[in-house]
Amino acid sequence: MSALEAFRRFGARLSDFTERWVPDAWVICLMLTAVAIVLCILGAGATPEQTVLAWGQGVWKLLALAMQFTIAMVAAYACVISRPIYRLIDRLARVPNPERPVQAVAMAAIFSMVTGYLNWALCLVACALFMPFLLKHNPRADVRVVIASAYLGLGTVWHGGLSGSAPLILATPDNPLIKPVGGAAPVVHKLYPITDTLFCTFNLVYITVIAIVALVTVCLLHPKENVRTLTPEQLEAILPSPPPPDPLPSSPAEHIEQFKGWTWLAALLLAYPLVHAIVTKGFGTNWTIDSYNVTFLVLALLLHGKPTSFLRACRKGADSAIAIVVQFPFYAGIFGLLQFTGLSHWLGELFASIATTKTFPFVVYAYSALMTMFIPSAGAKWMIEAPFLVPAGDTLNVSVVSIVLSYAYGDTTTHLIQPFFAIPLLAVTRLRFGDIVGYTFIVSAVLFAVSSVAMFLIPPNL
Repeated sequence: MSALEAFRRFGARLSDFTERWVPDAWVICLMLTAVAIVLCILGAGATPEQTVLAWGQGVWKLLALAMQFTIAMVAAYACVISRPIYRLIDRLARVPNPERPVQAVAMAAIFSMVTGYLNWALCLVACALFMPFLLKHNPRADVRVVIASAYLGLGTVWHGGLSGSAPLILATPDNPLIKPVGGAAPVVHKLYPITDTLFCTFNLVYITVIAIVALVTVCLLHPKENVRTLTPEQLEAILPSPPPPDPLPSSPAEHIEQFKGWTWLAALLLAYPLVHAIVTKGFGTNWTIDSYNVTFLVLALLLHGKPTSFLRACRKGADSAIAIVVQFPFYAGIFGLLQFTGLSHWLGELFASIATTKTFPFVVYAYSALMTMFIPSAGAKWMIEAPFLVPAGDTLNVSVVSIVLSYAYGDTTTHLIQPFFAIPLLAVTRLRFGDIVGYTFIVSAVLFAVSSVAMFLIPPNL
């Protein structure tokens, strides 16, 4: 048996194992909560009561982010089931040769990494809505490997891309790390523009190499036998369809409801403040998840034209966003354990105590990768970790840029085995996380090995 065939079979066997043993993503969230609680008590020294109260204190802390995720899903879904975008995505999904399923895997991976580089939220929603079209036109492709490929953007390039949370925080004027509330000492003493972080040579080389490695790995994983596909009925059930034409209005109320002027008014009210802010203050400081949501809401309004068509599309999108709504409070509880007990500080000191100047970037990378399993919000996690990672790096003569890039790469790698960001993909395609994690685990392991080498090559004073 060739090494390549053994690799494929290992991926298939691991996928079979995870399908049988890995539970639903919400259950995994509760399992991670249990681990965090044990670490709070045994490691950080919190009492059981303090631990439970910290969890409760955090449970509603991410409501704004949950709503942003929900609107992102609904707005992008409304866009994609408009007639113009429906036809465009359908054409793109026809590009791979249906007789060569690896081409569909490559298309899913490239689409995911390109959108992931542009914006993490765009990647989540666009890939979730692109996959049914791709699977429809490539019925011989293994659905598990295709979905795993569509998850690559969040596990390879996003945090080194244009929407990388931690580097953007360091580039934002008056951010809490440079001007803390309550008179606390600043964590950093100057701004770090994205030219120093996201556009530095090391980062651009790293994300290029990691993207190529991920693409090759996932293409090699596609099985040649025992391929799992969806039935025509299953494909029909998950495939978005453009809304039917509105019936002719038969009452004054229906005439008012179908008046296109309402959508134009809403689009103008949403778009003008964003355009004004970008023109007057610049793109870099005004492109956020809120800007992304505004953009897609405006596009959805204009693409549908009539309010009734737009609202019907949004109702369908809400069905796909329900898992986000249910899970976010429980991940916020883990956020509370990290923020309101000594758990995060205890873990950081534990890692920093074993580091040297040469090994500190790898320690930050590994620590960030571990913490992503507990809290998937990269920006919030950076705000928790930076106050002790940056001073530890300063003691070891490691620059803030080297620390933030190491943090970003670690945060990205374990997204492939963290179920939270897979929710949109799984919700739309109606798969379980256990169906894909066998393949994403292999890709993550390969990327961890490559990234570990990179962490020993990164200059400590970028």
